[in-house]
Amino acid sequence: MHRPSLPHLHRQDPDLAGLVEAEARRQFEKIRLIASENYVSPAVLEATGSVLTNKYSEGYPGRRYYEGQQNVDPVELLAVERARHLFGAEHANVQPYSGSPANLAVYAAFLRPGDTVLGLSLPMGGHLTHGWSVSATGKWFNAVRYEVRRDTGRIDLDQVRELALKERPKLIWCGGTALPRTIDFAAFAEIAREAGAVLAADIAHIAGLVAGGAHPSPAGHADVVTTTTHKTLRGPRGAMILSTAEHAAALDRAVFPGLQGGPHNHTTAAIAVALAEAARPDFAEYAHRVVANARALADALLERGYDLISGGTDTHLILIDLTNKGVPGKPAARALDAAGIELNHNAVPFDPRKPFDPSGLRVGTAAITTRGLTPDRMPQIAAWIDEVVTAAAADPDDASVADRVAAEIRELTAAYPMPGWAPAG
Repeated sequence: MHRPSLPHLHRQDPDLAGLVEAEARRQFEKIRLIASENYVSPAVLEATGSVLTNKYSEGYPGRRYYEGQQNVDPVELLAVERARHLFGAEHANVQPYSGSPANLAVYAAFLRPGDTVLGLSLPMGGHLTHGWSVSATGKWFNAVRYEVRRDTGRIDLDQVRELALKERPKLIWCGGTALPRTIDFAAFAEIAREAGAVLAADIAHIAGLVAGGAHPSPAGHADVVTTTTHKTLRGPRGAMILSTAEHAAALDRAVFPGLQGGPHNHTTAAIAVALAEAARPDFAEYAHRVVANARALADALLERGYDLISGGTDTHLILIDLTNKGVPGKPAARALDAAGIELNHNAVPFDPRKPFDPSGLRVGTAAITTRGLTPDRMPQIAAWIDEVVTAAAADPDDASVADRVAAEIRELTAAYPMPGWAPAG
């Protein structure tokens, strides 16, 4: 049963209601290890589904283009103040629709088409919007890319400095989508100062860890910080831009009217709820448990002979190279999904395979930590992963191992409540 309940949806559109309930049951019955996913609280769900979705609010609090903002303005101001307080920022913009528009706003605020930007290469763990070739950011700007080291799997800061001093980018990105190690914000800031560049920290994946004190903060180092509000932060699908006061006006203009129209007020409200939750002591405990679970799972996988990029993790994320297991990432991910373990295939640094059929898997522990799983459960999860991957390598058409593991996982997850849904009865 969905919580909050959906009686009107069930009456008015039973087909869609059935799909929603089926998705909720799927989330309940699986071990969800996609690094960008989580479970939000019932309070976040309620805010997301509130009547705030009815209101149009182009502009900013006190400077709107529509009347009737008496309640919406305080909602946005509440979210802004909570974001500033939680992350130690002088300015916050909570209007970006998602992480990619937030990153585009950074370009719009500081660069002109053709200017140089330096970012982590996508196959090395970066993000599309950090200047990758198929993204608008790689087409509209002169994108220069740094890499991780072959021998350590960690960002090559010597290469970052060398490229920054040679190319003189106006913008440098740090952060990414498949980085299992701590980001050295101070080192990036020093390189940016030396090169005369703006430093933007994309903490979309680690925002919850930063908020909970389980990862160093970019505050005081980066000129601009962008983040999504879901993933480890456990909020709705939205985004924020944090910055020094110096850059506030340029970034606000870049978001509106530069890239967007009216903000999604129901999402803004849900962001405010999530930020309040993230300021509580129990959230800090959760953030540290996320890292503890990731390290325990990484250790258990290493014991079973898995090749982990950088040899382990400092965060919520593990990147596995399956080359030595004799099966590519894509068929392994599909087999694991059938077995009740949800994750994604992913390129690994210097991957010889194509991006849509890569060598690796990306694993994250945020969602299972929200469900209440602890490090002592990680060896069993590693054992299930190993069983399914081994079976997929031996005979991709044999579903017997996946079926058995899925049943065992359903038995396990039944003991861990899921925020927002529970089996009827």
